[in-house]
Amino acid sequence: MTERTPAMTDTTMQAFVLPSAQADFALQAATLPRPAPAAGEIRLRIAAAALNPVDAKLCVGGHPAWRWPHVPGVDAAGVVDAVGAGVDAAWLGRRVIAHTALAPPGTFAQWVVTPAHAVSVVPDEIDLVTAASLPCAALTAWQALSRRLRLQSGQTLLIEAAAGGVGGFAVQMAKALGARVIATASSRNADYVASLGADAVIDYQNEDVAARVRELTQGAGVDAVLDGIGGEAAHRDLQLMKFGGQFASLLGMPDTTGIDLFALAPGIHVIALGGAWISGDLSAQRDLARMGDEVLAMLQQNRIAPLPIRVIQPDAAQLTAALHRQLAGRVRGKQVLALDSLH
Repeated sequence: MTERTPAMTDTTMQAFVLPSAQADFALQAATLPRPAPAAGEIRLRIAAAALNPVDAKLCVGGHPAWRWPHVPGVDAAGVVDAVGAGVDAAWLGRRVIAHTALAPPGTFAQWVVTPAHAVSVVPDEIDLVTAASLPCAALTAWQALSRRLRLQSGQTLLIEAAAGGVGGFAVQMAKALGARVIATASSRNADYVASLGADAVIDYQNEDVAARVRELTQGAGVDAVLDGIGGEAAHRDLQLMKFGGQFASLLGMPDTTGIDLFALAPGIHVIALGGAWISGDLSAQRDLARMGDEVLAMLQQNRIAPLPIRVIQPDAAQLTAALHRQLAGRVRGKQVLALDSLH
């Protein structure tokens, strides 16, 4: 391991741990051993860590690879302060973002280790709290639009749950690509989603989504769908696409019961950003870094803007409450845990 400074005497760190997975989970502050990077890894001194729906869901359901207590969190921004064998020492001191694997100890801590080939360097103009808000949400949106749907200028995209993190970035990215965006949101979020650039916002609680989509497309249907709801909405949206339309799901395979797939010939894509880690596919892991570079460049060039960020202080009770908000779906934009004050 290569350190930025002479051998460190402090071998511990502060972290927030989950004692066990349950519906009424509560995180606790803990002192843990500071991780050391293995071969091919960097160690990240974390400045900020984003909260994501997957974090909250796993606090309830757990993960088969976790050992208790577990440090949750998969997104982080910070400074590389140590590198493992085989990693260029030039990484030391770089500001980076990382979307880490679900199984190892996570990012709600002062330090985390992760493979060097999957991180992206943050431009100087972007602060680390903003950078931390990007990995899971923005990379998921960008993977869906650029790698799976291959959205083109002039096409029409339907985005479900557009007020959330993935949806909010997807609206902006689709507009940056020159697409027309039809978005669904609650009435209280309609103006917000419109401010992100959506051409039309459908109040899914009070409007007939299918009827409005057909009206807005003169009966032709949309070219593509980004679905973050699943269930009946996904089943409906598959039937709102043009022949050969492309459907990207954040929630696994949609139900196609009763749909004549030969008449629609849809392309159905399951979006699984963390699948890069589960599969062990190195090319997919390296693409996390490439997508991070691309998203950071879009932000730097003002092609997209950060979503509203609610900063969570490094306090176990506040972090627990924020994760329960995430689980309830009551988050507009992003929540980010600020960890810099712990260093």
